[in-house]
Amino acid sequence: MKYVALLRGINVGKGHRIDMKRLVGVFVSLGYSNPSTYINSGNVLFESDKKPREIREEIEFSLKKEFGFVIPTLVKTEQEMQEIAKAIPSGWQNDSKQRSDVAYLFEEVDNEKIIEELPVKKEYIDVRYVKGAVIWNLDRENYNKSHLNKIISHKSYQSMTLRNVNTARFLADCK
Repeated sequence: MKYVALLRGINVGKGHRIDMKRLVGVFVSLGYSNPSTYINSGNVLFESDKKPREIREEIEFSLKKEFGFVIPTLVKTEQEMQEIAKAIPSGWQNDSKQRSDVAYLFEEVDNEKIIEELPVKKEYIDVRYVKGAVIWNLDRENYNKSHLNKIISHKSYQSMTLRNVNTARFLADCK
């Protein structure tokens, strides 16, 4: 089965820097087939016959051993990634006028009620839930008004990992 591992919080800012070749090496050492990374933000495509929960446990254990710190990892099937990407309206882009992102959700917060809890001003941002993720779009000129930056301090933030819609679409289309 084809999977995507979404590593949370790596290669952002100055902390938790990870070399992608070493990262692929971890996946090879675990016996996963055809591992490859997409951009430098912790997206690993690979194949395995194992179940997602088992894969997640193996990856998190091996990454801590290899890099010396905990890296929360979300494992999604190819089909789950495609379903999430299909839910992104075609007009949503990440460009100079719009900001569109996908917040992939860890199991403990994967519930449509999360939309109600997010500290954003809904009149400035279109926020939607799809199983496994929250997607949003806003005009860049409304970024500050939307309070999107307040998500960082929200209790659920540690249980999500963000990618822009361009990355989400790419990861869903990989064959």
